Amino acid sequence: MIRQDFSRVDPKRRPALDWKKRQFAAPGFAAQDYAHRLNFYTVPPTAEITLEEFEVWAIARLKVLSELEACAFRNRSADETAAYMGAILEKHMPLHANSSRGGTLQEERRKDHYSHFILRLAFAATEELRRRFARLETMLFRLRFKDDDLKERQGFVDSLGLEWERVEEGERRELGAELAAASGLKRVEEQGWFKVDWERVPELVEQRRVFLRRGKAYVPAREQLSLVVAEFTRRLDEALELTARALPRLDEDDRLAPILAHLSQSFTAPDAAYSSSDAVDGLSTPTAASIDTLAQHFPLCMQNLHQTLRANSHLKHYGRLQYTLFLKGIGLSLDECILFWRRSFKLLTDEKFAKEYKYNIRHVYGDVGGDANRRGRGYTPYSCQKILTEALPGPGQSHGCPYRTFGVDNLVALLQRTGVNEREVLGLVREDVKKQRYHIACNRVFEWAHRREIRKVKEEGSWGAAELDTILHPNTYFKRGWMLKHLGEGNVGVVGGDGERMEE
Repeated sequence: MIRQDFSRVDPKRRPALDWKKRQFAAPGFAAQDYAHRLNFYTVPPTAEITLEEFEVWAIARLKVLSELEACAFRNRSADETAAYMGAILEKHMPLHANSSRGGTLQEERRKDHYSHFILRLAFAATEELRRRFARLETMLFRLRFKDDDLKERQGFVDSLGLEWERVEEGERRELGAELAAASGLKRVEEQGWFKVDWERVPELVEQRRVFLRRGKAYVPAREQLSLVVAEFTRRLDEALELTARALPRLDEDDRLAPILAHLSQSFTAPDAAYSSSDAVDGLSTPTAASIDTLAQHFPLCMQNLHQTLRANSHLKHYGRLQYTLFLKGIGLSLDECILFWRRSFKLLTDEKFAKEYKYNIRHVYGDVGGDANRRGRGYTPYSCQKILTEALPGPGQSHGCPYRTFGVDNLVALLQRTGVNEREVLGLVREDVKKQRYHIACNRVFEWAHRREIRKVKEEGSWGAAELDTILHPNTYFKRGWMLKHLGEGNVGVVGGDGERMEE
């Protein structure tokens, strides 16, 4: 006979609690109070948020990290990065100091806190993502630390309780010559000094700005930034390892898993929505005859589709869909788009084209199809993220991003055919592709092709930082390229089939 243990609670039997007692029970989780602008993100958030906030906040932070990564790859200095990121941070992740006395301080810090932990969940799956996330979060923390109010920053550092051993006056006097030689300070006694394990300040050790003795690094108080940033990175690396172990438990949550998967894919290239504002102001409505000339301003993915279409007089379904949506986005009308494809498919009869291809073009434009499709005026052009995360093209297909789908040698050959012939740029593109930074490679080619115009608008100050941020959409690539090539021309008209601009 099996003995029953009545002291154990049956896991399948829920405790019978009085609903009146549960109704007025204290909440299990309380909202946190954020005393400081800066955060080491050591305590996970506990209050409830909506699924919409979960996704929107994470996307906002992802855009900030993406721009930081672009600044690093463009070798911008610390001052240039701080100036460039100011407007982007204010737009997506504002974080004001206590001295601002704004009424939304707690909301701003709450959004910052939650968005960090959401992305930590999304990017803890692989070692590469964890390393990349930690590097960018460290850059963001360093940027904010430098920009913080001195008094508030010191209060935050004091609240951390970091285990720094203070160098006493006797030891400081004894090692005065060595400390002065290592730090470059003339008056060592006027500085406070700390002793930490040398592994905690690798940046200072690498730059030979500290004195090393018996496994300890003697750090002057003025290098506090490096100490705090190194501690931030160390704690974040440890936390990401723990998060990676806990990830399998989230697989059962059908609400969060798809969002986290989408965010991790977005780290390849953040998503960018297309709007009618992406149309070029100075460009009249393109025509079927003008596409060959306009193609010189297309991004590489669309140039590849255009060249394949001209060479084979045909594109398979996904290539046609990707290219048609792009042409729709630059302003090509439905009638002109049908005419463009009919002229391009030279080997088909009118009857076969009308039967097998014309309906699909009209459907993309929202001219036919369901009510929802017509109300939405068809599909919107694909963003870089959409193109990068689609399935790889099979035999005979040409859709997708060449930076991802082409072999390195074939990619370089394609770039050379489009006019990119500088060895240094091609070498950097090779490196970007090897590290799967496809949208960065595309932006690098764009900046090289328009280097003179970009230098001009920067010198004149006629374009703001937002107008020169990282390109994340093929139609943005075309719009910006067209406008840079026609600076100061006002209404530049439309390029005709013979290559001459046609005035309206």
